[in-house]
Amino acid sequence: MTTDDLPLIKRWLDTPHVAEWWDGGEEFELISGDLDHPDMAQFIVACDGQRFAYLQCYNLSAWNTGFGSHPEGTRGLDQFIGEANMLDRGHGSVFIREFTEQLFAQGTPRVVIDPDPANARAIRAYEKAGFHRSNVVDTPDGPALLMVRNP
Repeated sequence: MTTDDLPLIKRWLDTPHVAEWWDGGEEFELISGDLDHPDMAQFIVACDGQRFAYLQCYNLSAWNTGFGSHPEGTRGLDQFIGEANMLDRGHGSVFIREFTEQLFAQGTPRVVIDPDPANARAIRAYEKAGFHRSNVVDTPDGPALLMVRNP
């Protein structure tokens, strides 16, 4: 992802199905501000040439002290599908599973995700991608369901 993708991210954050779970204004500032952060990698996900989702992959650090103890090198993921016509078609679980498999192939010991406990669509996609429910954690955005996947 580059600065050229920021208008697309802004448009996606303003869609109702994304805004329900992501605070558009605050999240846009965080996403754009983290483009060059050394602990964060950001991606635009595409299928058959259609860009449809955002994914960020980060090293656990001071951002996530509430996630508990995890092996050195554990990565966290956050993502959303921006294009409404790509919802409820299985794309989320597929790209999350494939991305996670790539991380494991590179030696990542564990991957964590922290959806809102009320976000049933996301939780279902993460379970289909191989994650299991761990525990509820406190985050700056409120409670989150920590989900874990090991190789």
